[in-house]
Amino acid sequence: MSNQINEVPAQTEGGATILEITQQPDAWREIAQRDHTASARLLDRMLERPDLRVILTGAGSSAFGGEVVAAALRRHLNRRVEAIATTSIVANPLDHLERRTPTLLVSFARSGNSPESVAATQLADQLVDDVAHLVLSCDSSGELARHHTGRDDSAVVLMPERTNDTGFAMTSSLTSMMLTCLRLLGGTTEATAEVLASAAERLCERRDAIRTLARAGHHRIVYLGSGPLEGLARESALKLLELTSGDVDTYFDSPLGFRHGPKSVLDDDTLAVVYVSTDPYTRRYDVDIIAELRRQLGADRVVVIATAAGVDTPWTLPDLEGLADSEVALAYLVFAQHLALFTALERGKTPDNPFPAGEVNRVVKGVTIYPMSDR
Repeated sequence: MSNQINEVPAQTEGGATILEITQQPDAWREIAQRDHTASARLLDRMLERPDLRVILTGAGSSAFGGEVVAAALRRHLNRRVEAIATTSIVANPLDHLERRTPTLLVSFARSGNSPESVAATQLADQLVDDVAHLVLSCDSSGELARHHTGRDDSAVVLMPERTNDTGFAMTSSLTSMMLTCLRLLGGTTEATAEVLASAAERLCERRDAIRTLARAGHHRIVYLGSGPLEGLARESALKLLELTSGDVDTYFDSPLGFRHGPKSVLDDDTLAVVYVSTDPYTRRYDVDIIAELRRQLGADRVVVIATAAGVDTPWTLPDLEGLADSEVALAYLVFAQHLALFTALERGKTPDNPFPAGEVNRVVKGVTIYPMSDR
C-alpha cells in the first residue's frame, strides 16, 4: 500500500470533526453538572433488585463505549454488568436475553435511528419478564428516544445538543454518553469529570505533536489495552479505519492476547499505541509489551499513553493516576480521535464525509429487522 501523503489546505482542515473533538472538555463539564433526579427514580427502583442484570448495548462505537465503562459499573454496583452489542442481541436474542432475570438495558445511540436500536429494546420487552430501559442519546427526535419517552419502564437521558455530531464518526457524542453512564451508574463524581476535562484539554493543546505522528504515514496502526482499555483500543482502531475510509490497516488487542498469534500483524511500517492501565497489577503486563515492542519496532514507533510517571513516555497524564481505567479512557480517546483525524487529513481524506459515494453510511441503512415469535 502506498504511503503517499497529500497536502490539505489549512483552512479546510478538520471540518466539523475537529470542532466536535475539541468541544469535549466543555461538554463533559456540562454533563457533570446536570441534575438526573428523574432518571434516578427508575434506576434506584431497579437497583433494589439484588439479582439485577445490566446490559450495555449499542452498535459500532456505541457498543465499544459500553465495553469501556462496563467494568466501572460492575465494581460500583456489585451487579452483573455486560456489554452486548445491539447487533448481537438482534441476530441472536435467545443467546443474550434471559426471561427470568431482571434486566436494565442501557442503550447508547447517537441518533437512535439505526435499525437495531429500537429492535433490541423491543426484543428485550418481548423476551424478558422484568425489564427497564435507560436510553442515552444525542437526538430527541430519534426513533429510539421517541419510542421510550413517556414510558414508566424507561428513562431517556439526552446529551447536550451540540454533541449530536454532524461529522461521520462519533466523537463527542460517544464520550458524552460514556460519561453520563458513568455518572448515573458508575460512581464517577463531578470532581473526576473536571479532572478528565482538564486532561483532555491538555491533549488538545498538543495536537501539533499528534499531527507529527500522523505525518509519518504509517500504513498500519495497532492499538493495545487491557480490560476496559481493550474496548478503547477497539474504538481507536475503528475511528482510524472510518476517517481514513479504510486506507490505513488497523488492529486492536490486549497486551497479553497480542502475543498469541496476532503479533504477526507487525511489520517494518507499523505504529503501535499502548494504553497503560492505572491498576498497578495490570500495568506490569503493559510495561512488558511496551519493552517487547520497542525492541522489535524501535522506540519511535511505539506510542505509550499513561497516567503513571514511572512509565517512560512523553504522553503522560499524571493527574489521572488513581482513577479507574473506564474513566481515564475518555481522556485517552481524545488522543486517538486526533490521531485518526490527522492521519485522514495527511492522506487527503475528508473526515466529515470519508465515503462520498455512500459505501458506508453515518446511520446504517439496508438492514431488515425480522420478527421473532415469542418463546
